[in-house]
Amino acid sequence: MTTHPSSEKGFSLAETVVALGVLVTGVLGAAAVLTAGMTNLSSSPSDVITSQKASQAIEAVFAARDSKKLTWAQINNVSNGGVFLDGPKSLTTPGLDGLVNTADDGPIETIDIPNQSIVLTAFTREIKIQDVASENGRLRMITVTVTFTAASVKRTYTLSTYISSYS
Repeated sequence: MTTHPSSEKGFSLAETVVALGVLVTGVLGAAAVLTAGMTNLSSSPSDVITSQKASQAIEAVFAARDSKKLTWAQINNVSNGGVFLDGPKSLTTPGLDGLVNTADDGPIETIDIPNQSIVLTAFTREIKIQDVASENGRLRMITVTVTFTAASVKRTYTLSTYISSYS
């Protein structure tokens, strides 16, 4: 009896198990990326709100300085003799002074978008003003930190800039 070499070859069980392992790893990795992408997408409107509210706070400080609504001494935190409250505060509407995070602020802010109103209860904003070492004491750093919670994840946006006493 003679045997002829067969041209039909298949995969062994070990090769099949390894191939399935690679395939499952790839599919699970793609699912994790998709889940992370959906989480980021769902918090996207809140990300826009945080950046806008931080910019709005800094612009209001510059406008108050330029219009002489605030003196240089008032552009500081309450703990340093200024008008801006210390620590994180709810995102409220500005009071009569036109500034946020001051003692005369109004109620928590609501944003109206088509077919929906969003009350900003999940957001906080902190305005921190620090003197910068300079020879004449005429430079300060403003840091605005807006924090919100989305899908049980706490997210933070920080915007920093410098302001001088010269308008």
